Order: sequence, then structure tokens, then C-alpha cells
Amino acid sequence: MCMAVYIRSAKINDLDEIMLIIDEAKQLLKCDGSPQWQDGTPNSDIFQEDIKKKRCYVLVVGKQIAGVAVLMTTKDPHYTNIEGGVWKDNRRRYATIHRIAISDRYRGQHLGEIFFSNLISHGVMLGIHNFRIDTHAMNKRMQHLIKKFGYHYRGIIYVNSTKNGARYAYELNL
Repeated sequence: MCMAVYIRSAKINDLDEIMLIIDEAKQLLKCDGSPQWQDGTPNSDIFQEDIKKKRCYVLVVGKQIAGVAVLMTTKDPHYTNIEGGVWKDNRRRYATIHRIAISDRYRGQHLGEIFFSNLISHGVMLGIHNFRIDTHAMNKRMQHLIKKFGYHYRGIIYVNSTKNGARYAYELNL
């Protein structure tokens, strides 16, 4: 049976399901040996703020939430300084995809690709043609998805000052 797959803005009453998905993703990253998301973030306070600022989206399959992500359309302060490279486009507005995760119940169904496509399409509909994303060096799953969408590696950014704060930064220019 075929079901509708789409994104919508997250609502505060989605928070429990969002956090379940995030906890599953944290466990997957831990099993993969990645320190990403192992410091307690992202947490429910961060997602409450994302929902309040209307930048949190859920991927819905049928009537079930299958994933969560943030599409930030304001400048990300972590992207101001980049080591070992440069952004190709520093003139135009950009959107950043953050905190993307798919529920364990839907893993292996290529929904991450559908989610990425929908987020990029939404950004384009807002007039944005420059997209950025970052991930930890050990997050090979995300790197694979990022490269599949034509993002180009641009250098290293830091999300915090710890040794695990370094992130590979990528850019997609449409």
C-alpha cells in the first residue's frame, strides 16, 4: 500500500515523538563510534526553540512522524569562520539543514533522501538557492547522503570549542 510522504512544520505536541527519534539517532551514532550528539544535545529545549521559531520540520509517512530536521534560513554563527577552505557563495542568503534524523522504524527506506529533497525544495520556494550543512568526521552515513545530493566539501567549522566540536562543512549551490 502506498502512503503519502511529506513534510510539515513541527508542532509543540510533536515534541515527544521528535525526542524519541533523536534518542534513536543518538544511539545509532554511538554504535557507529561517533561522538556526535553524545554530549546531551540536541535536547528538548533546543527543539522547543526550533519549533517556536518555525524552523523545525517533521517528515510524515501516512499519519506517522518518521523524521525530524531543522531548516535554518538565518545566518548560522558557526559558519562565519571556516578552516581549510572557503564558502563558494558568501553573497547570497543560505539555508542550513541541522538536526536531521529518521526513526528506527523507517530506517533503510531511503526516507532521508526524500526528506532532504523536500527541505531543499522548501528552501527554493522561499527563494534560497544556497544550502549548507555540517557533520562530524565519523558520521559516514550523513556524509554519504550529503554527497549524494551534490553538496561540496568546503572545510571545517566548529560547533563548540571541544575536540569533538569540529565538523566537516558542505555547500550546495543551485
